[in-house]
Amino acid sequence: VQLVESGGGSVQAGGSLRLSCAASGSIDDIYMISWYRQPSGKQRELIASITPKNWTDYADSVKGRFTISRDSAKNTVGLQMNSLKVEDTAVYFCNGIGTDWGQGTQVTVSS
Repeated sequence: VQLVESGGGSVQAGGSLRLSCAASGSIDDIYMISWYRQPSGKQRELIASITPKNWTDYADSVKGRFTISRDSAKNTVGLQMNSLKVEDTAVYFCNGIGTDWGQGTQVTVSS
């Protein structure tokens, strides 16, 4: 299964964006799908995860602002990002156990 990210863009601080991760196959076949981000020049960071039974987990840096969700009918995993901060600027990736890394989608938050 391959995962493709989309939905990135540029937004002002305090704004919102919704990212989407589209799977080439059934997301129910993947135990856990996660969103990661990598700011320029920094290491990749795990920020949110979801399982087929909708168990979710978040990094402290995004808890209360970001929401991960899954749509089995559409084979997509979304990431709703609210109250964006400048420090949220990064390339965002989705990845699941057994999947390859995609190109990611750029999110830029300006002050």
